[in-house]
Amino acid sequence: MRSRTPDRLCAEAVDLARAAAEETALPGMVGEHIDAVADADRVVTHLFACNEPGYRGWRWAVTVARASRAKIVTLDEAVLLPGPDALLAPEWVPWSERLRPGDMGPGDLLPTEAEDLRLEPGFSGEDVPPPNSVVAEGMAAEVADSEEADVVAGSPAVQPAPARGGIADLAEELGMRRARVLSRYGLHAAADRWEEAYGAKTPMAQAAPATCMTCGFLTPLAGSLRQAFGVCANEFAPADGRVVSLTYGCGAHSEAAVMPAPPRPAAPVLDETVVEPVSLRPEPGGSVSEAGPAEELGHS
Repeated sequence: MRSRTPDRLCAEAVDLARAAAEETALPGMVGEHIDAVADADRVVTHLFACNEPGYRGWRWAVTVARASRAKIVTLDEAVLLPGPDALLAPEWVPWSERLRPGDMGPGDLLPTEAEDLRLEPGFSGEDVPPPNSVVAEGMAAEVADSEEADVVAGSPAVQPAPARGGIADLAEELGMRRARVLSRYGLHAAADRWEEAYGAKTPMAQAAPATCMTCGFLTPLAGSLRQAFGVCANEFAPADGRVVSLTYGCGAHSEAAVMPAPPRPAAPVLDETVVEPVSLRPEPGGSVSEAGPAEELGHS
C-alpha cells in the first residue's frame, strides 16, 4: 500500500496554488492556507479559506501534480468546495414530493405517474379483447366490423374496409371511457384523509349535538363510499360542500334545536256595546246643542 504522505514538491507549491485560486476568485476573497491533502502519488490539493460573505465554511481547493521523475509542478484544477462546517443549501427534493394540498392554482397542470398506486386500469386491454369476450367470437367481430364501417358516396366497390371495434370503443359506448379508475389503495387513502379532516375525532364533532347521519343537510355519495361519507349541503355549516364522515357533526345540525315561533301581538278589541251618555241643552231660538264635558260639570 502506497503512503498518502503529500509529495514534497507538490506540498511546497503553495504560491502556485494561491495564484490559481486568486485568478479564479474575486479580488481579496482567498484567505489563509489551511492544509495540503495528498490525493494520489504526486497529486496534492491545497486548501485556502474563502472570504466570500455568502460562503461561510467553504474553501478554495487547488490541485497540483507533477509527472514521475519531473521537478516541475503543474496546475490541475481550482474549485470552491464546502468544508466540514460549511453553510449548505437544503437537499434538493423533487417537486412531486414538495407538492402539498392547495398548492395548485389556475392554469397549473399536475401530471400523474404511470404507476400511481391510487389508480388502476379502468378496462383491460386497448385493442385486443379478452378470450372469453363476445367481441372475440367470429359473429360478434363481424357485427363490430359493420358497426364501425365508414360509408362514403359511390358503389360498394369503393367502400373502405371497416375497422374492427376495440375494447376502448366498447367502453366509450357504455359510458366507461376512463383509462384509469380509483384503486383500493386510493380509496382507502381518500377515506383516511376525509376522516381526519371531518371525522368523529375532530373537536367540532365532539361538541356536536348529533351526527351527520341524522342530519337533513347530508347528501349521500354514490358507490361504496356512501356507507361512510356524504357531502354537507348546509351553507352555514363549517363543512359546507365538503365530504364529511357520517360520524361527523356540528352545531348546524338540522335537528339541533327548534326555533320558537315569534310572539304575536294580541288582536285589538273593539267594544261596540258601550254607549257614552251625552246631555243636551236648549239654545235661544228653540234649537238644541250638545253640551261638552266641562259644561256638564258646571264649568264655564
